[in-house]
Amino acid sequence: MKHFKEHQKGTLAIFIAALLWSTGGIFIKLISFGALPLSSLRSFFSAATFFVIFKGKVFKYNKFAVMNALFYAAILVLFVAATKITTAANAIFLQYSASIYVLIFEPIINKTKYELLNVIVIIICFVGMGLFFVGQLAPGHFLGNILALLSGLAFAAFLLGMRKNKPEYQASTIFLGNTLIFLICSPFIFTIVNPSIKDFAMVGYLGIIQIGVAYAFFSFGLKKVLAIEAAIISMIEPVLNPVWVAIGYGEIPTIYSIIGGVIIISAVTIRTIIVEKSKIILPPKK
Repeated sequence: MKHFKEHQKGTLAIFIAALLWSTGGIFIKLISFGALPLSSLRSFFSAATFFVIFKGKVFKYNKFAVMNALFYAAILVLFVAATKITTAANAIFLQYSASIYVLIFEPIINKTKYELLNVIVIIICFVGMGLFFVGQLAPGHFLGNILALLSGLAFAAFLLGMRKNKPEYQASTIFLGNTLIFLICSPFIFTIVNPSIKDFAMVGYLGIIQIGVAYAFFSFGLKKVLAIEAAIISMIEPVLNPVWVAIGYGEIPTIYSIIGGVIIISAVTIRTIIVEKSKIILPPKK
């Protein structure tokens, strides 16, 4: 009974984290700042939040932590830029193509054979990704889609790198990544014209709540649920992200983007379930 309650707490924590992550698109769209000053200020608030929550853990580094921090920084900056110039749906769905790149590069890195299931999923997802470029060849959308794809590549590299490192370096990796974004992009803060209190409040929300607090919830939940459960619940983010943008910003993705997103999310989710369903479900280690 105790384990069941702990599992419920973990599931709720992962859900809250994914829900908070999903709000990123709407606020990135609403904030008047450009992508680089927005990224800098957002990461300042995020790094400060991580320092408050995780304290001394954020200063525990090794070479993988530094390398992964660079990938993490690339993910955030590219995603913000993509969301600014293409639709939020395109940005989030193409970023989630990271799973496909992991399936492609992991066998190369680990020198293992490609599994048939993974090959099928890769092909299906590339078809889904191609739909994002149908009927959207305007310079802004095209560049935004490319940036989103690059964000997905950086995300894949980040995932592979994090798998190579120990869990105790996760907080320091993200803290360092946000610190690097703040330092590198800080000169662009001076390009902000007519900033408003509302803009700064939304940026503060993105850094403190949408990244910092959300990660704390995810880190807590991950200790109490299985990895497959966390992965599937996290799919709430790409599903809800375009919904909030449609409601609060009035941006409606094309039918091709919706179909492409459904194909990618469905393929990755089904593949995860198929791979994991034969494994014995054990209580998470405390």
